[in-house]
Amino acid sequence: MTNETGYLIVQTVADADALMARVRESADYVREWLIAQTGDPLAMLRAMKFETVGFHPINHRPINFVEQINQTWTFTAALAAARQLLALHPDAGGFRLAPGAHAALPLDIMSEQEGLVGAKVFAAVWPHSNGKLENDLDKLKGRPEKHRYVFFMSPRFPSNKRRFELERDGIQVWSVDV
Repeated sequence: MTNETGYLIVQTVADADALMARVRESADYVREWLIAQTGDPLAMLRAMKFETVGFHPINHRPINFVEQINQTWTFTAALAAARQLLALHPDAGGFRLAPGAHAALPLDIMSEQEGLVGAKVFAAVWPHSNGKLENDLDKLKGRPEKHRYVFFMSPRFPSNKRRFELERDGIQVWSVDV
């Protein structure tokens, strides 16, 4: 499932489910911390922003709460995308995931079969927020992979569905959900 190179390996739906269980476990850790909070609400918000009261969604190392929120949804979107890619490309040999870890892989998701699948993944309130969708489409435009994708998670698109209206340059765009 994971290796020393800094990326995750998802070869089966069971692998994705096991990693998602780790994401939920990290969320449960921080929920317990939140329940225990009393006193000055500003002090609580300060701790959430600046102290390591949260946990990384996969390896459970301490991080700040705000970063945990961001990482949780990035990994959740990547795992949902990997599940979709397993269905679309059962011949890919599985997928390497490194969402947001730019040094680990050139893209957020890449197929084990070299050159077959490459994808970018993000979670946002709206796919056009901060130009995220457009930037990811631009990054994929010149990529050599046979199948290129952008996957996004947004409460405004609460389903796993191909979004033809957002596609360009031969890159498929999909919304994903938990």
